[in-house]
Amino acid sequence: MRTKSKTKTKSSVPAFVVITGLSGSGMSSATNAFEDLGYFCVDNLPLTMLSTFSRLLLPNDEEVTAIEKAALVINIRERHFLSQFRSELKKLERKRLKPFVIFFEASDEVLRRRFSETRRPHPADTGRGLLPSIRSERRAMKEIRPIADLIIDTSDHTVHTLRRFLVEQFSHHTELSALKVQIVSFGHKYGNPRDVDLLFDVRHLPNPYFQSTLRDLTGEDQRIVKFLKKHEEVQETVRRFDDLIQYLLPFYQKEGKSYLTVGVGCTGGKHRSVMVANALRDSLRKGGYNISVVHRDMQK
Repeated sequence: MRTKSKTKTKSSVPAFVVITGLSGSGMSSATNAFEDLGYFCVDNLPLTMLSTFSRLLLPNDEEVTAIEKAALVINIRERHFLSQFRSELKKLERKRLKPFVIFFEASDEVLRRRFSETRRPHPADTGRGLLPSIRSERRAMKEIRPIADLIIDTSDHTVHTLRRFLVEQFSHHTELSALKVQIVSFGHKYGNPRDVDLLFDVRHLPNPYFQSTLRDLTGEDQRIVKFLKKHEEVQETVRRFDDLIQYLLPFYQKEGKSYLTVGVGCTGGKHRSVMVANALRDSLRKGGYNISVVHRDMQK
């Protein structure tokens, strides 16, 4: 779920995006999201064509209309990728055209499961098996990863949550803050989200699971919300979490941080963490922050 950015906050979304990363990490799903955002998308562009394609993004005196926004997928399937990717990017920089590079990755276990479910061959498979192929590609891409402006770990994403995340991150918005905050509700029994910046535990709050009429509901149901809000410790917990986040966000902005991930965990990720995450989202949005919520384990 975690995203890592080495760029400073931007006043606008990038017009030229290059998507790369590990096979099976969600690059095709990302392409679909960028198409929804109005980007001209090309999958598996030959690296030798990158410089030629870039001309379509530059103003010209000819009748050819320049492409306003483009997203290109270039990865290890392209045989010159590892040896020439850096040099091709430098060629673009000499033209004063710098693409925003996004690197997608996921854990070995998640990639193994995805390839097993789809029964697609791994592009790095030379007959040694799936897991060695995944690890071989990860080693090969180790030199490419630091080039990225944004690194997205999709281990905890579904196709739908990844699409929603990308649409939110790369849409033009009018919020007062360019800092993008994602709140992730989760269940500790399923493991913590990867690399959260702030993590709050709400297992101390009254648990609707032990109410037979509430057990099968989720924290988005008003009956759960009403049950929790009647307890003063729930409202006090939300207030204190909200106060701390509101206090910290300006410091993250001053640091130049573009993305912040806040985890809120209860036992199963279905009731308390969902309700608290939604309450924090609603409060923070009133402050003009760009807030999104993912309920990772709500339907488990």
